[in-house]
Amino acid sequence: MSPAAPVELAGFSAVSLRGVEIPLAQYRGKVVLVVNTASQCGFTPQYAGLEALHRKYQADGFEVLGFPCNQFGHQEPGDADAIEAGCRLNYGVSFPMFSKIEVKGAGADPLFRWLTSALPGLLGSRPVKWNFTKFLIDRQGRPVQRFAPITPPGRIEPAIQRLLAS
Repeated sequence: MSPAAPVELAGFSAVSLRGVEIPLAQYRGKVVLVVNTASQCGFTPQYAGLEALHRKYQADGFEVLGFPCNQFGHQEPGDADAIEAGCRLNYGVSFPMFSKIEVKGAGADPLFRWLTSALPGLLGSRPVKWNFTKFLIDRQGRPVQRFAPITPPGRIEPAIQRLLAS
């Protein structure tokens, strides 16, 4: 019998771009936006908007967590060093970026299996369909809203503000 899936973000861990395992329990009590990212995607400029949200609300208890993925059009081909350099140099990213993972299919990371199960996409479709799908998690570590890749980060701001105020 397999162990039960975690019911909140704190039940997961992720490996940083530097190879260090990070317990996501360190984000307990914060509003978190989990995003699958790619450096060579038409949505890659969203890094700038994600960074702006991160800087604006971090002191209020908000975090963006980036998870590079190469499953969609092979748009994240680089290694950890290339990903980190591109994020910092091109978009000034200071929010945590984690190692490249899979977000759909049999090899999907447990975090993304949990997120897509809790927040099915359009018409109940569960898998992540493209880069820059965003999952908003409340202070209790529960997924509360899913945003499509085409949703610019600025349009998520009202939902972030509501969760930070509650």
